Amino acid sequence: MLELGQFPLFSLLILPVLLIVLFSDKIFYHKNPSPSQSSSSHPPKSYPIIGSFFALHKHRDQLLIWVSDILQASPTSTFILHKPLGNRQVFTANPANVEHILKTQFPNYPKGSVFSSVLEDLLGHGIFNVDGHEWKFQRQIASHEFNTKSLRKFIENVVDIELSERLIPILSDSAKTCAVLDLQDILKRFATDNICQIAFGYDPAWLSPSLPGAQFAASFEEAVQISSQRLRAIFPFVWKIKRFLNVGSERNLRKAVSVVRKCARTLVGHKKKELQENPGLPESNLDLLSRFLRSGHIDEQFVTDIVISFILAGRDTTSAALTWFFWLLSKNPIVEDEILKEIRKNNKDSESEHSSFEEARHMAYTHAAICESMRLYPPVPVDTKEAVADDVLPDGTEVKRGTRVAYHPYAMGRSETLWGVDWSEFRPERWLEKKTTEEGEICWRFVPRDPYSYPVFQAGPRICLGKEMAFLQMKRVVACVLGRFRVVPAVEDGFHPVYAPSLTARMEGGFPVRFERRDG
Repeated sequence: MLELGQFPLFSLLILPVLLIVLFSDKIFYHKNPSPSQSSSSHPPKSYPIIGSFFALHKHRDQLLIWVSDILQASPTSTFILHKPLGNRQVFTANPANVEHILKTQFPNYPKGSVFSSVLEDLLGHGIFNVDGHEWKFQRQIASHEFNTKSLRKFIENVVDIELSERLIPILSDSAKTCAVLDLQDILKRFATDNICQIAFGYDPAWLSPSLPGAQFAASFEEAVQISSQRLRAIFPFVWKIKRFLNVGSERNLRKAVSVVRKCARTLVGHKKKELQENPGLPESNLDLLSRFLRSGHIDEQFVTDIVISFILAGRDTTSAALTWFFWLLSKNPIVEDEILKEIRKNNKDSESEHSSFEEARHMAYTHAAICESMRLYPPVPVDTKEAVADDVLPDGTEVKRGTRVAYHPYAMGRSETLWGVDWSEFRPERWLEKKTTEEGEICWRFVPRDPYSYPVFQAGPRICLGKEMAFLQMKRVVACVLGRFRVVPAVEDGFHPVYAPSLTARMEGGFPVRFERRDG
């Protein structure tokens, strides 16, 4: 029995539990940020045991923007967030720190046990959720799919066919009937068909004219969203208790993951059968899934994890980037005109000189515009690591063993220090310089930024393998869509979409648009 003198201490210990009962899920599963809400730029106060709980709860609807504002106001672009029960998390938007984490001290900053446990139900031991030998092996096998020959095959045999036979006909029908389409949904379907065909040799045909509903797609979306809620939970033990009891969101997650894994296992089964029937299939004809199966790793669970991980990477990142790109373009007609000039020039040159693959590689201005869009709206707004040992970041921030350290591409894209006073402007020219060709023609040359100032594709040893593939895919979509149609948002005046952070960011509620065919 508790003695009277012990009661104050007991009250402090039980406070988090009382807050859980009082606020329920409203505390732990945060809503999407709204640009209309104001946020403090000062580091929050921290109290014994509960840390900065009150500030976290106050800003639960706008955590991404709140942290971004604090980072921009910090002299070192870094601050430490004190979470309840003594947990600390370092947030940084300092390029020197980012290089230290992603390259210089790479072995000290793996994904870590916290991140992996949160996403294990969905991603298992797939490449984006593991470290060490498991990660190195998967990366080595996957790297074969990203050479020049594979990229050319991807553009000419997958992307261009999907564009000509599915996407463009759907947009043409929409233009004829003035129908409104959710561009974000269309792009996700397009990207899913692409990644499944190039990585697994399987065509789900989710961008067929009827735009069919798919239980896998719906379940995948739900699983991603609930897994993201886990990452943002103030009290992680809450979702763990709910998972143990199989109630609420955790019960929904279990059902969704079950559907996703069943579909992925079916795909793996078909591929195994295909390889058994064609044992002499040459190495050059193998897709990503075939390479993993031939590597000797035929464990169904392991290969299923790989399939799910690559669907997540190929489906959500490029579709999110293009959704925001088309939104920004609709607000910046001068940029759109410049891209159209580049498309028309490439179309003229392609009659005698370039394949569609070469066209995409030569689209410097479009490349810059896509980079500029992802600066403002990165597909992955925050990425987290976990310190293996005590360390000190270049700006002097002390990091204790076991501390989660997050670098913040969203905040970095809004840094006046990195991008100047005009950081809020959508200006592709900041990525370009003019050059004169041997024929005396003036054209654009793309000038990349330091990857640690612009870590949209990560950097260092874990830099995204599919970076070039993603750019080629996005530029082909832009060239084919903009060359034929005007993309007109079907929204009310004054509308501003909400950037909804998740494992990958999305536009809250989708992006309704109409397509108008261009003259000629």
